[in-house]
Amino acid sequence: MIPFLELSKRLASRGHAVTFVTTPRNAARLGATPPAPLSSSSRLRVVPLDLPAVDGLPEGAESTADVPPEKVGLLKKAFDGLAAPFARFVAEACTAGDGEAVTAAAGFLRKPDWIIPDFAHSWIWPIAEEHKIPYATFFIVTAALVAILGPRRENLTHPRTTAEDYMVQPPWIPFPSNIAYRRRHEAEWMVAAFRANASGVSDIDRFWESEQHPNCRLIIYRSCPEVEPRLFPLLTELFAKPAIPAGLLMFPDTINNDDDASEQSFVPPAIEWLDKQSEKSVIYVALRSEAPLTEDHVRELALGLELANVRFLWALRPPRGDGGSNDGGAAEILPDGFESRVAARGIVCTRWVPQLRVLAHRAVGGFLTHCGWGSTIESFQFSHPLVMLPFIVDQGLIAEAMAARGIGVEVARNDDGLFHRDDVAAAVRRVMVEEEGKVLARKAKELSDIVGDREQQEMYLDELVGYLQLYK
Repeated sequence: MIPFLELSKRLASRGHAVTFVTTPRNAARLGATPPAPLSSSSRLRVVPLDLPAVDGLPEGAESTADVPPEKVGLLKKAFDGLAAPFARFVAEACTAGDGEAVTAAAGFLRKPDWIIPDFAHSWIWPIAEEHKIPYATFFIVTAALVAILGPRRENLTHPRTTAEDYMVQPPWIPFPSNIAYRRRHEAEWMVAAFRANASGVSDIDRFWESEQHPNCRLIIYRSCPEVEPRLFPLLTELFAKPAIPAGLLMFPDTINNDDDASEQSFVPPAIEWLDKQSEKSVIYVALRSEAPLTEDHVRELALGLELANVRFLWALRPPRGDGGSNDGGAAEILPDGFESRVAARGIVCTRWVPQLRVLAHRAVGGFLTHCGWGSTIESFQFSHPLVMLPFIVDQGLIAEAMAARGIGVEVARNDDGLFHRDDVAAAVRRVMVEEEGKVLARKAKELSDIVGDREQQEMYLDELVGYLQLYK
């Protein structure tokens, strides 16, 4: 949701009227109080649509952060139920004349020029087609993931049915690359994406239905050629429509107002603790909501941090499935006596932590991450070397790419994805203690200087607007 909101803000700041459609709880998470504007620009507004109830889906669950992995299919089923209310919403806007206001709840002042949905909402295209509205799918994952997925025609020509099929570079990538999964547990996620889930539809079918329809005129990526070279011309050719970089959507208005905005009144102890630490002495540990942690993972990670004997700040969320609460549950699965043993050099935060403020803090010198694309991009801004512990989706691809750039080391694991406390400790010490860490930090600074060029990143957004105007 955060990248979609960031893109909305950037478009609104360029004078375009943007309506951000979400669900009520997710709107609250983002600090959006309809019908008030989401930002100082009155050109950006929020429209909440109530999420239908689905048997088996926890009450109040509206995002993947609220449910365990096995219930994500039910969440997609619930969002499929938004097709009818969204269709009514668009129809009402389309019946209004130019400049004629519709109801306050609608947000649009006239027929929209574009719809920019997430990949999962494949039911968007019939609505867009009915009203002759073009749409552009926005991918917040890496361009590398879309490249390894490939278009339907390439998958029919080169069928893949086993995990091993995804552990080699796909034949439609014509140049040498590291776009392949190295571990079976990562590749098995790809195999599962081709199977129907509890929503009745597979993720890959949602993806293909969205991108292959003629009314989808552009595919937008939260990426740029500096980070993923050679992929944008390839993706344009593979999917027969322009692959447009939106840039990394960095440089938020303030680092004091990042995710989970509903918690802004909470003064985080994390910052108070960091203020007392010396420069570059702390590794920040955060495996966020898209890392399917188990109690075994938490235990081995904790004991590994203890063995590493370095200062750390750990933003620990409980394993998913409690309806999204972050209060208390995580601490109960830590090893007995862990917090007291590490109290002199480490802190575990089980409530909201302002990640951008932490990463920007002078005391932080490294980042232990699941390599989700959002967290990895945030690390670019602050030149932190990475300790990498990927799990699903494109996280393994990102870890491989960051290792190839020399800005991170991965925690050693077996082919099933299991890792041991000794491996955690070794990777942490390589980044925070050993001489190698200085080399990694220098490489991270070099990348930060490249992707941190604000003028270049803004240029990508200006070019995106140009494509939206050209392909309307």
